[in-house]
Amino acid sequence: MKSEVRSPKSEQTTLVCFALKEEAVSFQRLAAAHPEIHILTTGIGRKNAERSLRDFLADNSPKSVFTCGFAGGLNPELALGTVTFKTADALIGERLAAAGAKPAKFYCASRIATTVAEKKKLRAETGADAVEMESEAIHAVCRERGIPCATVRVITDTANEDLPLDFNQLAGPDLSLDYGKLALAVAKSPGKTGALLRLQKQTRFAAERLAGVLAKVIWLA
Repeated sequence: MKSEVRSPKSEQTTLVCFALKEEAVSFQRLAAAHPEIHILTTGIGRKNAERSLRDFLADNSPKSVFTCGFAGGLNPELALGTVTFKTADALIGERLAAAGAKPAKFYCASRIATTVAEKKKLRAETGADAVEMESEAIHAVCRERGIPCATVRVITDTANEDLPLDFNQLAGPDLSLDYGKLALAVAKSPGKTGALLRLQKQTRFAAERLAGVLAKVIWLA
């Protein structure tokens, strides 16, 4: 999986991981003037995240790692654009809370939760507030290395919201979105176009909210 490494090896750098470039783009603009920040695009899912992180750590020693990106809401109280976090590092947790992020319990899933019914089921079974697909693996690797780690995720679809398509069926072997399959799905269901455009707008808004919180926290870390 292709990754972006923007500064040389240093124990004073901070690593910020995103599964997708769409999740990272707003933060990348803010981080452009900060060479002490590494941005790593891991790919979707635990296996891709673990492999990408281990490859990175073979040649780099960051002082802290943030696993960031989008999350689906499971807790009905979490609105679109809410930035949530989990960390065992007290100082990072304090900074995240001061920046407006809310502490949350995450469930690291093997598939995208696309319907309200699926989200309700996950909420009942796990007690989690939000669902994502990479952080569990990233935290495990960081614990091995003794590196402080934090999950920071922004809600892009709420607990009471169905996604317009089942994106699990539109994924390629590496779990990334297959745009050919997406185009075919839209052609078969043109009525979904409006909902897809709304979702695109929501994710852009959420990415900007996430970037703002990360900037406040990481520049101080």
